[in-house]
Amino acid sequence: MRRILCLLVLFILFAMSAHAADTIKIGVMAPLTGNWTSDGKELKQVIELLAQEVNDKGGVLGKKVEIVVENDEGTPQGAVQATLQLLKQGLVAVIGANNSQSTDAAQNMFNEAKIIQISHGATALWLTEKKMKYFFRTCPSDDDQSKVIIQTIQKMNLKRIAIVFDNVLFDNKTSYAKALAESTQSLALQKGLSIVYEDGLTPGLQDYSDVLRKIKVQNPDVVFFAGYYQEAARLLRQKKEMGWNVVFISGDGANNPNLVPIAGKKAAEGFYFVSPPLPGELTSKQTIAFLEKFKSKYGVSLNSIDSVLAGDAFRVIVKAIGETKSTDPDILADHLHTAFVDPSGLTGNINFNPKGNRLSDLYGVYRVDADGRYVVQRMFQYGQIVK
Repeated sequence: MRRILCLLVLFILFAMSAHAADTIKIGVMAPLTGNWTSDGKELKQVIELLAQEVNDKGGVLGKKVEIVVENDEGTPQGAVQATLQLLKQGLVAVIGANNSQSTDAAQNMFNEAKIIQISHGATALWLTEKKMKYFFRTCPSDDDQSKVIIQTIQKMNLKRIAIVFDNVLFDNKTSYAKALAESTQSLALQKGLSIVYEDGLTPGLQDYSDVLRKIKVQNPDVVFFAGYYQEAARLLRQKKEMGWNVVFISGDGANNPNLVPIAGKKAAEGFYFVSPPLPGELTSKQTIAFLEKFKSKYGVSLNSIDSVLAGDAFRVIVKAIGETKSTDPDILADHLHTAFVDPSGLTGNINFNPKGNRLSDLYGVYRVDADGRYVVQRMFQYGQIVK
């Protein structure tokens, strides 16, 4: 009996090894529970649909692509646990995480394991200042975003700016929100604008009326909030309850379809945010075809630009493997840093600088209308208005 069990274990191990050799594994860190569940489920669907397309055409290097998904809960702690699980899987590359703090929690581990990591939503500038060879991102970084924010404020001829930000820290590192606030403040001062208020708030609270009253006393022309949609929505709702009609603008962390339901349409009306273009603003033939295919398969339209950027991360990995005819991490990293160009990305041209930053920044300025729709006001590329 013992001999039979040993043979069975050997057979299973052999089968697992053979299966691993026949597939190219790509990991995905996705927030499948928590505050970002809808985003996580959608980006998982996008990547699985793209993987199906690749496999239907024969895979890459003659092998099928296998997607391995781990739930990172959208938190640094969850990202650490997801990373530990993914490191056991024999991955060639991993997509994620969805935000800067979670990405930071995973970076060192993937880099030490020599696994290509491409984030689709981590915009904090310092993530690419660490000189990690295997880290890249398909989303633009915060320094590009702050330029568009200030240009938008200047175009509205607003002079007095209040800056408030999500004050959460992880391992004493500057958060996405604080870094974006600092970058925006620095640029505002360079442009001769006046900062009348600058302070953080505690995320996760239900009542920010005290914060709003402190800001209102300073009589700003515009309030810039650096943080995520949950807090932005509550600030908008409570600002409306106060009867305060000051212009309110945020960065890409506030871009989420759940913002309007939380804030309410009346409170959200007139709210501006800066973000990479929403899926509906993408106009290339291949992107329109993919969006239609997604809707046909899942019965709903694709909502989040982060999901599209995650799809671009998947396409970058597959294209790089195909071009180099290799899954060696050093070969792939060198290729991505120096020679990779994809002019047909879902979000436009994709290539990277030596730090792993995407070179072709693209941002939209959106305003919420009376019906709760996100209406594009203008589009920026390479710092210039293109629409």
